[in-house]
Amino acid sequence: MTDMTQSHSAPKIPRQILNRLYSFSPNRDTLGGTAYLIVENQGNILIDSPAWNGENQQFVKQLGGVDWLILTHRGNFGKATAIQNTTDCRILVQEQEAYLLPEAEVTTFEQEFNLSSNLQAIWTCGHSPGSACVYWSNHGGVLFTGRHLLPNTSGQPLPLRTPKTFHWPRQLRNVERLIQQFNPETLHYICPGANIGFLRGKRVIGNAYEQLAGIDLASSLATQPI
Repeated sequence: MTDMTQSHSAPKIPRQILNRLYSFSPNRDTLGGTAYLIVENQGNILIDSPAWNGENQQFVKQLGGVDWLILTHRGNFGKATAIQNTTDCRILVQEQEAYLLPEAEVTTFEQEFNLSSNLQAIWTCGHSPGSACVYWSNHGGVLFTGRHLLPNTSGQPLPLRTPKTFHWPRQLRNVERLIQQFNPETLHYICPGANIGFLRGKRVIGNAYEQLAGIDLASSLATQPI
């Protein structure tokens, strides 16, 4: 007879979604936020905070630890300070939200921050004052969008207005900025920071630029309710 209690409580191992890219299971500490790990020769990069349990700590350790933890918005901070204490990583956060980590050592940025020749943090204010996206040029371009862009029930990436949205018009303007900054050759995938259940197991959004450019921003500004 199968022990159903044991099978449901078994820890979920982070999943490889692209070469050198892993996603963690949604984190209760961040209201279902999804964190990602990029494995790079010059140092691994954690994007947002996964559940900091023994299984995830061991997984990260086996892949070489963490050099940087990039936080895309205040809602995905989770146990960022504990992660830094355990891994001795550096934390990158947009300057307006650094005060929320008083016990951590943080690196801040205003508009953009280049961690390497192929990895860049981009300020995308709107969801929160210090909301940011992270661009990785591998695989034809991967954009980690935090909660700036989330999949809707059909799996399409959209800016979604919520009661906690800081500034809706600014959020839409920053979506337009991303459309202007990238093109079909430089943006192939989007990795959202939540709502991954709507991707129905895919964990990554393909045809990213085409879907991004297809967002009706004027209609969103005029009609999308809270």
